[in-house]
Amino acid sequence: MLAVVKIAGQQFKVQTGDSLYVPHIAGKTGDKVEFSDVLLVDNDGVLTAGKDVTAVVTAEIVNDLVKGDKVIAFKMKRRKGFRKKTGHRTQYTQIKIESIA
Repeated sequence: MLAVVKIAGQQFKVQTGDSLYVPHIAGKTGDKVEFSDVLLVDNDGVLTAGKDVTAVVTAEIVNDLVKGDKVIAFKMKRRKGFRKKTGHRTQYTQIKIESIA
């Protein structure tokens, strides 16, 4: 069984047993999370999409805070002595899909 789920404004294609990184979700390691915003379900070749979908995806939080790679924004104006360096690391949550029901 395959499903396309909308999590924090992003779409993810998931199957039972998949482990993926999603934008940070409030919760601790071991908590159960349900995603009811399912856009598409493929059940052995039978596609269900749109308002007909009544499936709910259940997942467990494996790691509650994972930091992504550092992204650096560097601004400089030549011959002016202006240099500005800023950066950030996006926070993710690692989840494991338990069931699509």
